[in-house]
Amino acid sequence: MIACRLSQSPGVPRRRAVLRRCAARAAIACAAALGAGAGVVPPAALAQGARAAPTLEGRVKAAFLYKFLGYTEFPASAFAEPGSPVAIGVVGADDIAAELGRIVAGRGVDDRPIVVRALREDELAGTWHLLFISGVACERAARLARAAAGALLVVTDCESGLPAGSVINFRIVDAQVRFDVSLDAAERKNVKLSSRLLTVANRVQRGAQP
Repeated sequence: MIACRLSQSPGVPRRRAVLRRCAARAAIACAAALGAGAGVVPPAALAQGARAAPTLEGRVKAAFLYKFLGYTEFPASAFAEPGSPVAIGVVGADDIAAELGRIVAGRGVDDRPIVVRALREDELAGTWHLLFISGVACERAARLARAAAGALLVVTDCESGLPAGSVINFRIVDAQVRFDVSLDAAERKNVKLSSRLLTVANRVQRGAQP
């Protein structure tokens, strides 16, 4: 199961806490290491964001975002040319954008380079193969998702992101980063998700939410 423990109870000895944090970092490194090598165009917008070190939770989410690409089939019409890059936009989390840029450096997906940009809310126009909207309430995430009409794999991290229109929504379950998936949203965006991704999801939703 793809997950990473984020917190320790106050009574856990310091040594055990350090070991678990190291294990979590190792898991992130393993996740990031899976992928075909390819050139990457480093976004200048990440230069400033790179100064802020992401939290462990942020590093886990960045690793997941990269992994999602390998389990997603985008429509051919989403790319202008055979060698066009996979474009990732990140709103509301410059630290995660910087970490994701570090992870994808020198790697790619389906022989395509990956470009990561930290975006402002007024920069959502255009095609984003993956758009991560972070750190906002679900109502605002829904507005941003509607504004980013050209975004395909929309990922959020609010309490109930799937009704907000996202395809994947991060959740913290039992102190672990997990994610829910909306198959209806994926179909509306014309993206296909691998069954391997669905099997490790916390919840897969189809049809009206119960």
